Amino acid sequence: MREPGQLGEEQINLNRARFYPELDWTFLKDEERVIKDAAVEMFLKTLELINTFHPQLTAGQLLEVERKMAVTKKKSFERWVEKSFRKKINQASKERNRFARERLIRGWKEWLTLETTHQAFLPFAAIIVMSIFAGWSIGISNNSCTPYFPTSETGILK
Repeated sequence: MREPGQLGEEQINLNRARFYPELDWTFLKDEERVIKDAAVEMFLKTLELINTFHPQLTAGQLLEVERKMAVTKKKSFERWVEKSFRKKINQASKERNRFARERLIRGWKEWLTLETTHQAFLPFAAIIVMSIFAGWSIGISNNSCTPYFPTSETGILK
């Protein structure tokens, strides 16, 4: 009952003027129309619940409840509907991101399990280890630094 979109569009269209008599529905933007339609649906559902739990109310009393709701609950229903739509959009976005992340991880796992990846990884790892060792060896050798840094203390300012 709480989620918008459960009542038929025909039923909502018939009750638009009942809860929003001041609106001209032809000039509303699509987003505003969707929110107002969902608010009309919330009005109808609320009235149905009131009628279900309070069957002793007369038609006049129900009409009075409806009028008071139309005055006092319009904005709160609209805010609730907007919040519900935002929540749905955020949830759908999270789902898309989760599926994309799972697809990426599955792709990497499949690539890492390929035989050709294993065959290419060993020579690549060996080249990296040899280049690290060569760089370290060149970096610590005494001959490589002497042309650039004099060993005497004449270059140091006191």
